[in-house]
Amino acid sequence: MSGATATDDAPAGDPIQVAFVCVQNAGRSQMAYAFAKGAREARNVGDRVEFLTGGTDPADHVHPEVVEVMAELDFDLAVRTPRAVTPEEIETCDIVITMGCSAEDVCPATWRGDARDWALVDPHGEDLDGVRTIRDEIADRVDGLLDELEVGARV
Repeated sequence: MSGATATDDAPAGDPIQVAFVCVQNAGRSQMAYAFAKGAREARNVGDRVEFLTGGTDPADHVHPEVVEVMAELDFDLAVRTPRAVTPEEIETCDIVITMGCSAEDVCPATWRGDARDWALVDPHGEDLDGVRTIRDEIADRVDGLLDELEVGARV
């Protein structure tokens, strides 16, 4: 959805729907989802934007190195379970963001939303400093996305 915004002055209506999608839903997309949910609360935007996350071939658990570096910032991803994302869920989204993991067939052919790929390095198997770098890039991109959508004041 080009030019989607959710400003404080916008009339009440359907929220902007954003999906963070990866193959395993065990690293990058989980971090993006956690940052987006946290930023939504910090920016006090209520239900003007909604997020979902999922994978095309979900893993059994979030990668331990991802859990560890997110815990450094008080996000508990150990309680998260990777899940499958469905074409029906994607159909409801305005923006679908893939993480650079070849999730090419995520968006149904009839979907006309805004598809983006962030082309991020897979944190699985990376050392903790490498995962921190990926984590910080994701945090910056999520903030940039919310700024672009004009969702609340940046904290």
